[in-house]
Amino acid sequence: MEALECIKTRRSVRKFKEDIIPDEVIRELVELASYSPSWKNTQTIRYISVSDPEKIKKIAEEGVMGFALNEKTVSRAHQLMIVTQKNGICGYERDGSFSTSKGAGWEMFDAGIAAQTFCLAAHEKGIGTVILGVFDDKKVGEIVGVPEGQTVATVIAMGYPVFAPEMPPRKSVDDLLTIQ
Repeated sequence: MEALECIKTRRSVRKFKEDIIPDEVIRELVELASYSPSWKNTQTIRYISVSDPEKIKKIAEEGVMGFALNEKTVSRAHQLMIVTQKNGICGYERDGSFSTSKGAGWEMFDAGIAAQTFCLAAHEKGIGTVILGVFDDKKVGEIVGVPEGQTVATVIAMGYPVFAPEMPPRKSVDDLLTIQ
């Protein structure tokens, strides 16, 4: 698949087949996502692949802050990718001060780049994904055993899609762009 086609056709998928994505494919997706740019090439993003049905059930029941759509999406997924970030590195100088006016917020910027790169790589391989925005990072981290010094940046539900969702309406370039 060409890059532009991949960008234009990737959708958030919330219904998955029961087929499990093989570990070697997961490893390849993480390798591809490792090419994402990061602040000062710090490469602080880490991945935890979850296919344990009990952990997935617990995340659906306790880790999405009661948000019904995410409860349903997680409970339908047979695999999740927990994207974490190493704390206190991205956006910081060695002395602990910030290099950017975004403060600690820059960590999430790098996590977002990595998450979308992961999702585009998955789409190219016929795997559907949805990046969840409503979740309890501490609870999810506790359920999956996130290592000390890392924080859950996002949860990605993934699997082979039951169907390809339609593209929602897009805003026009004129609505999105200001040229000065």
